[in-house]
Amino acid sequence: MKKSNFLSLDSLSFQEFDENSELIPLMTPEDEEEINKEQLPDTLPILSLRNTVLFPGVVIPITAGRDKSIKLINDANKGGKVIGVVSQKDEAVEDPGAKDIHETGTVARILRVLKMPDGNTTVIIQGKKRFKINEVISEEPYLTATISEVPEVKPENKNKEFDAIIDSIKELSLQIIKESPSIPTEASFAIKNIESNSFLINFVASNMNLTVKEKQSLLEANDLKERALETLRYMNVEFQKLELKNDIQLKVQSDMNQQQREYFLHQQMKTIQEELGGVSYEEEIEEMRARSKKKKWSETIAKHFDKELAKMQRMNPQVAEYSIQRNYLDLFLDLPWDKFSKDKFDLKRAQRILDRDHYGLEDVKRRIIEYLAVLKLRNDMKSPILCLYGPPGVGKTSLGKSIAEALGREYVRISLGGLRDEAEIRGHRKTYIGAMPGRILQSLKKAGTSNPVFVLDEIDKLTNSNQGDPSSALLEVLDPEQNSAFHDNFLELGYDLSKVMFVATSNSLNTIQPALLDRMEIINVTGYTIEEKVEIAKRHLLPKQIKEHGLTEKDVKIGKPQLEKIVEGYTRESGVRGLEKQIAKMVRYVAKNIAMEEEYNVKISNEDIIEVLGGPKLERDKYENNNVAGVVTGLAWTRVGGDILFIESILSKGKGNLSITGNLGKVMKESATIAMEYIKANAEELNLNPDVFDKYNVHIHVPEGATPKDGPSAGVTMLTSLVSLFTQRKVKSSLAMTGEITLRGKVLPVGGIKEKILAAKRARIKEIMLCEENRRDIEEIKQEYLKGLTFHYVTDMSDVLKFALTDEKVKNAKTL
Repeated sequence: MKKSNFLSLDSLSFQEFDENSELIPLMTPEDEEEINKEQLPDTLPILSLRNTVLFPGVVIPITAGRDKSIKLINDANKGGKVIGVVSQKDEAVEDPGAKDIHETGTVARILRVLKMPDGNTTVIIQGKKRFKINEVISEEPYLTATISEVPEVKPENKNKEFDAIIDSIKELSLQIIKESPSIPTEASFAIKNIESNSFLINFVASNMNLTVKEKQSLLEANDLKERALETLRYMNVEFQKLELKNDIQLKVQSDMNQQQREYFLHQQMKTIQEELGGVSYEEEIEEMRARSKKKKWSETIAKHFDKELAKMQRMNPQVAEYSIQRNYLDLFLDLPWDKFSKDKFDLKRAQRILDRDHYGLEDVKRRIIEYLAVLKLRNDMKSPILCLYGPPGVGKTSLGKSIAEALGREYVRISLGGLRDEAEIRGHRKTYIGAMPGRILQSLKKAGTSNPVFVLDEIDKLTNSNQGDPSSALLEVLDPEQNSAFHDNFLELGYDLSKVMFVATSNSLNTIQPALLDRMEIINVTGYTIEEKVEIAKRHLLPKQIKEHGLTEKDVKIGKPQLEKIVEGYTRESGVRGLEKQIAKMVRYVAKNIAMEEEYNVKISNEDIIEVLGGPKLERDKYENNNVAGVVTGLAWTRVGGDILFIESILSKGKGNLSITGNLGKVMKESATIAMEYIKANAEELNLNPDVFDKYNVHIHVPEGATPKDGPSAGVTMLTSLVSLFTQRKVKSSLAMTGEITLRGKVLPVGGIKEKILAAKRARIKEIMLCEENRRDIEEIKQEYLKGLTFHYVTDMSDVLKFALTDEKVKNAKTL
């Protein structure tokens, strides 16, 4: 039911009433009987209403704005004050005619006319009886029509069904008044005190939230009982709507109360934080918003950031997700979106920096200069992904810093050794407590630019576990076609890594996933020669150790011969880490003497070296003589560089068994078997008695049994050793060899040639025998590495034996 302003009447006999009174008028049965006795005039001026319906007995205020309506009211107010009131069929019609109004209406008496300040006229009227328009007589100056009364069919007295309907209407009306906040409580007194049943029905129908059409249908109902039932039906619908509305408002009010409580608590916390000198949450959010406006990011990223910031603003700062969201937005603001350092295209300067920091490593330096040259010409080239592959201590990791300085870029490095969690690369999803981005984005955040030199150290040491395979996660990072939109689980957006120059380092290629290996440009960083090591020690290692120990160059001097003695006698490596440790010992010796004010030689001598470092410990890789049959020098590749190894074989009486020792792998054992079978198959050509193979056991041994050995490159060495054993002929002096053999006696190429050559030079080898196909490898090596060596290229074992074995018998040769 809607709110209504009921004005008091002295009585319901249509007399003037006190306009200041505020009592609700009630119609008594006597008033109703008096109204029913009144005779209606034959003609009445007709007042059309736009948006309401007047019921008999009900008092309503009406505001008239149309000229015809105002004139009608004024004329009627001066005359008998009785008018006919009908509702319009369409409230949009401004000047309604006979066709635009309903036929059934209510005779009304004008109670009072009020002039409003805006020029409109408000009239208070009360309905009397229902009527029907017979004929419209005139439309000017306003509608006038002949009318006839519409009698009302009332039920008999003490009709139980009708009484029950009236009781239901009263009860439901009181419930609606109680539940509705917009209806004054005084209305319940009016309902309780209404004695006239017809007036109760009309009063309720008039004040319900119904459309004009629905109210008109109630007014046109001649049967009072039918009108009462229809009114009750409408009341039930309205009551259900009201209950539903109240339920919704109650829930909303409860939520609002909780939000208001939280708001006040947050305001109190904010005030306390400000008093303590802290930053309030709102200030923190505003600071983030201000920082975001200074960022040079795309529209997509900006929209995503604004969305996440709004989400954070709605969060309760006390919940755990708030800190995760704050960390997420902090990462967004700290990442160098589209921020690039300017590359320096001075190629000669870059070459000087690379040469200054690293001696040798020409392949790597050439590749960096080539990249700079192309970048200078094109300026939008994707950065290369290099993999520096070689033994430890040759300067792979430190090379990254030099590359960064040469390019004028920032330098970042992460160690992948032992990494076994895929989330270390891609990050955790931010739904988890303690979630954080992967180490790739963390390093870029630390670098402050999106195009640093990024060193992925020890990429061959990656492992996998039940947390995922990090090497597979790196496939996206190191693929130039994919890394322009690298997806980090924490960031949830693609980040451009295409301008990052990745430099991976590795000691071995065997443990790197093939798909990952395919994405990188492999550059082999080989070991250093003795001369190079001496030069590196002179230029870099010695000055570094002097500085770290608080000395000056005047305090200690180590000449090249002494450095060479340290390299040869106390280190056995491809790199220079062990050499640096030995030099550090010498510098500490000098520092101790200075601190204790003892005399010492500023210029270190060989005797000083022996005194400090002890006697030479690593002379065992020197070439041994050729006085014993079956002992041949081979060349091997190891993870720490090249090395020489000795193949020893011996005969003992037996049944022709072959024994192989020395901690050899399967491939190396197979090489020994192949060599033995080749000799048996070609015994006549080698001038051997076939019976010897059945009378003697053959034992092949490779010294240093604690060191695992494998690979096919010792095939020619084993075959030469066995032929020397069976023929008791000497092997050519100062000769080393390497190569794989087949059952047909062919010699196949092997790898690690440079490392093997360096090992041969360290061992004072003069001649090296290789497969013909390895000639191209020798041609790629700088001539300074080859100085003092003679190379012999062979294609099959007959060539090897012709050159490697002399006609001279060994001392104390056995007769087989």
